[in-house]
Parts: sequence; structure tokens; C-alpha cells
Amino acid sequence: MKRISAGILIASLMTVAAGCGSNNKDNAAPASSGAASSAPASSAAASSDAPKKDVTIKVFQFKVEIADALNKMAEAYEKETGVKVDVETHGGGEDYNALLKAEIASGSEPEIFNSEGYAALEPYYDRATDLSGESWASDVINAAAAPARVDGKLLGMPMNIEGYGIIYNKELFAKAGITELPKTLTALEDAAKKLQDAGITPFSTTNEWWSIGHHTINVGLSEQPDPIKFIEENKAGTASFKGNEVFEKWIHYVDLVFKYSQKDKLTTDYATQVANFASGKAAMIQQGNWIQGDIDKVAKLDLGLLPIPIDDSGKARIYTGPANFWIVNSKSKHADEAKKFLEWMVTSETGKSYITKEFKFIPALATIPATPEDIGQIGAAVSGMAKEAGGWNWGRYPDGVPQGWGAAMQEYQGGSIDKDKLFDKLDQAVKDIVSK
Repeated sequence: MKRISAGILIASLMTVAAGCGSNNKDNAAPASSGAASSAPASSAAASSDAPKKDVTIKVFQFKVEIADALNKMAEAYEKETGVKVDVETHGGGEDYNALLKAEIASGSEPEIFNSEGYAALEPYYDRATDLSGESWASDVINAAAAPARVDGKLLGMPMNIEGYGIIYNKELFAKAGITELPKTLTALEDAAKKLQDAGITPFSTTNEWWSIGHHTINVGLSEQPDPIKFIEENKAGTASFKGNEVFEKWIHYVDLVFKYSQKDKLTTDYATQVANFASGKAAMIQQGNWIQGDIDKVAKLDLGLLPIPIDDSGKARIYTGPANFWIVNSKSKHADEAKKFLEWMVTSETGKSYITKEFKFIPALATIPATPEDIGQIGAAVSGMAKEAGGWNWGRYPDGVPQGWGAAMQEYQGGSIDKDKLFDKLDQAVKDIVSK
């Protein structure tokens, strides 16, 4: 079987690096209080060390999709090394960032936690250990590392490469007589009408703030002629969502999804959204390859991936980037052991197997190969479309802004505000946080 390795993604993700901000010169930070490892132990050495029965590494993480598999991987690590890994997961409908800040404020310092890059990482500059000297650091795909590379230091291990677009059920498309995949907004609506006429709900959507908030809004950000320029001007108050040509197109895509989705979308959480799609109750879902594992638990569907169109130009794209970063907390009790755990995760055969076969991740390291059977149909589709993909840009805004966007989008989804008010609220969410 032909292998799709992270190495193959290096070339295709070079274009994504521009969208993800591969030039990180503007990311300035004080020197990390955690020193880089000078000579990390190999995974084999770690396995042969005498068990450390009294060491516990706490991992505070947000990826609900991998919670069960991550716990199993932690058990495997303890069996090999004697070091216990205690995993605490908060995600889905929870505000992970708020919970992490509360955890730290309470005096509990996890050894490893998740953070996005760019502005989201800034609050943790004083805790993020420099991982540039780790044995695996040179194997990280540049585009995946960029959001956590600050002043030449790598302040986190990228969790994986992810991509999102419109995932569709091929069987339901065929049942509705859709023979040509939609590449424009008009064609997408035509497909939605055919599905509806065939008694099939076109879209399974959700009311989760992060999905209809930063994921959906990122489409409009990424399709700007110069995304970084727009974002910086927007934060400075000289560019607005309201009246922006791209967002005036983008809103038509949003309206289409809301119009052709299930009736109870205002009360549908993320888990239910995915479960509905997995059980064949809807033909399309705007999500990413991270839902593959949850779908597979319900049914073995024949799936495809569509780019997201906001007009009829035929230039629709999917959007890719590093899902998040594993941050080693320099203020924790066992930071060195935490680095060893991360090294084991990406260098041992056990760890690499979990990343691809259990997590269904597209690896962010060139040294971790994965087959389509490993990462699933959606992951393979993301890999194939990555070269032309747009980037992830919501992380260029400080924490609190995407949450404000999500609240505004929830109001718009419920019909309590119109388009103009929505754009006002999107701009206001930026002002409320950036001006503080």
C-alpha cells in the first residue's frame, strides 16, 4: 500500500506555511525559563531505565476525540517506563483555555498542556520550555512548527496536521442523484436542494461556539487578499468585518449551511452533530479529519471532502494547520520527565502507532509515516488537498476574541440578529479584547 508520510506533506504544506505565518519574526517573547534538553535520552534508553514508581506526569489536554486512546497510550508508557501519566481532558463544549488558566491559578501545574500558537501562546511564554534541542525537533514540518516558533525557539511540539472542509457521505450523494461534486456556492446549494428533495438532511451542524465561530470565520479571514494584513488592521481598528468584500460573500455560505441543516441545530452539541452525520442522518458536515475516529465507532462510511465555497469563482479551498501544541511546563515538578514522554510519543514504535492508527492523526513529523488505512479517508483527502489549502488564522487574535465571535454567530444562527448586527458584533469582539 502506498504510504502517505508526513515527509510527503512537507512540500505540499509549504504554501500553507504562508497562510499559517511561517515567517514568525514578529513573534517576540522573553527567554523561556525552561532550558532546552542538551542530550535527550532515546526511547530505547527510556524503556531500559529502572522504573520510577513515584513519578506522575499530569497532561491537561483538550482533544476529546483522542481521550480514550490517549489514556491507553499513557498506560502503555507506564508499563514500559514505570512513569505514570495522568490525562485530564476538557474540550467539546467546554472552554479549554479558561479551564487551563483556572488550573494554573489554583496552583496546580500540569507537566504538559495544550496551547495554540501565535497570540494564544503568549500568556504561556514564561512556562513554555524551549524544545528546540530535542531529538525530534528537526523532523517537525516547518508549517506545523511556525505558530510556536518564537525568537528562534520551538516552544511546543505540534500535535498533528489537521484540515477541515465539507465532509460528505458518498452513498447519500448518489442516492440524491448528485453526479458532479459542487465546487461553487451555487452548485453547493443545488446539491443541498437535491438532497432535501430526496428526503435527506443536507447538513449536520452545531451550535458550538468554536465550530461556527473560529472555524467558520477563519474561512473569511483566510480568503482575504492578504490575511495577515487584514487581521493586523482589524486589531488596530482600521479594517472591519462590516463592509469587507470577502465577508460579504462569506455570509452567503453561512446562510446556506444554516438554511439546509437539521431543525434542532440550536441545541445540537458537537458530539451529537458528529453522531448524526455518522449515523447517516445528514449528508454533509463542516468538520475536519479529527472526526474520523468518532465516525468509525458508529459506521464504516464511504466519505469524501469538499472545499468550502463562498462564491462561484471555483477557487474554493480546505483549511489546514497544526491542531495544537504539546507544551512542556517549565514550572511543573517533572518537566524533564515530560520531555521524555513526548520524545517517546514520536520516536517509539508504540507511540507512533498510537498517533496514526488510534488517534487517526496526520503526523506533524516527517519521520512518522501513515497509510490511508491508518489515518482514514478524511485524513487522506486532507493530505491530497493540502497543497492548495488555506491556513488557520484565528490564532492570530488573542484569547477571548474567538469566543466573542462564537457568541455572535450563535445569535445569528438563532435569528435574533441580522447580518449587519453580526458584523458589528464580530468587530466589537476584537475591540473588547484588543483594547484592554
